[in-house]
Amino acid sequence: MTGAGEEFFSGSYQEARRNFIEAAQAAGLQVETKVHPLRGAQGEELAMDVVREGHANATSVLVLTSACHGAEGFCGSGIQVAALRDASWRARARERGVAVVYVHALNPYGFSHLGRATHENIDLNRNFHDFDRPLPENPGYRELHPLLVPEEWPPTAANRMAIAQYIATRGEAALQAVISRGQHEYPEGLFFGGRAPSWSNLGIREVLRAHGRRAGRLAWIDFHTGLGHAGVGERILAGRDDPATLVRAKAWWDSGGSTPVTSIYDGSSSSAFLTGLMWTAAYEECPQAEFTSIALEYGTVPMLETIDALRGEQWLRAHPQADPALAGQIRQRIRDAFYTDTPEWKQKVLAQARQAMRQAVDGLAG
Repeated sequence: MTGAGEEFFSGSYQEARRNFIEAAQAAGLQVETKVHPLRGAQGEELAMDVVREGHANATSVLVLTSACHGAEGFCGSGIQVAALRDASWRARARERGVAVVYVHALNPYGFSHLGRATHENIDLNRNFHDFDRPLPENPGYRELHPLLVPEEWPPTAANRMAIAQYIATRGEAALQAVISRGQHEYPEGLFFGGRAPSWSNLGIREVLRAHGRRAGRLAWIDFHTGLGHAGVGERILAGRDDPATLVRAKAWWDSGGSTPVTSIYDGSSSSAFLTGLMWTAAYEECPQAEFTSIALEYGTVPMLETIDALRGEQWLRAHPQADPALAGQIRQRIRDAFYTDTPEWKQKVLAQARQAMRQAVDGLAG
């Protein structure tokens, strides 16, 4: 993880997967592959690939995941490849007795097809519920759904005016909260949490059972993009609203206040309060472990640009026969919303990831 770092990032899912596997093999590590049932945008095989470095019975385990939200994988994959190519980082983890589990492309379909949702149109990070119990309702989204997923794209002037009026009367934060919270009523809508576990949900649970069941201490950094200030990696608590967990996360990652750990529970995070979050699986699959986790969320473009890009993606899912030029524009907007393809942004991403990963290893070993 030294130098400019551009060589660790890829221009497509296919390239990213190849780079990840080659980096693992160069490090002498085996790759476990969970093949996805569908094919990629170029007809390629899709998979969730898993690499573990460290003793099989290590009591401290760090999980590093990418592409929970598909196109966000350009960032997370680059971080994982850089880590596997970084001998000093790998030595640090080994010396402290920490096993590191790299999970590449939680949502390979979205990564390949330049979308945020899974092939089931599920937001993976809203999909972790007990589906035998009533699912949370989102009446605010119900009000907005007809506007958010219009019949035509680009949206009409009337549609844009209606959304602008909503923002003028209730604010951008209210729009973000209603949309991003998650909903289970509209399978064709934005941030759909699903009505059953997705393929990716089942896959990451298998990984946690295989690699976390013997751990006394389990940490997880899930790499995300699309919220916050450009190039800044916000460290968002990914765990229960528990004072001891927050204190521990801050002790590991706060850096004396220079890299604050924020929370969706107290309003300090750029993220709104969400439901069905992926980290809940760690408590359920590895109940014996002391669990400490963050989402490392890198800013890209302003929030309203991201929402507009997601609306376009949703329209395209409903109109797969759309004009190729328009489809290409929509996919490019999604890519741009979740990946800033500049040397400066990538350098910032890598530096902050490297710091957070080392802090996690030191925290687990402490």
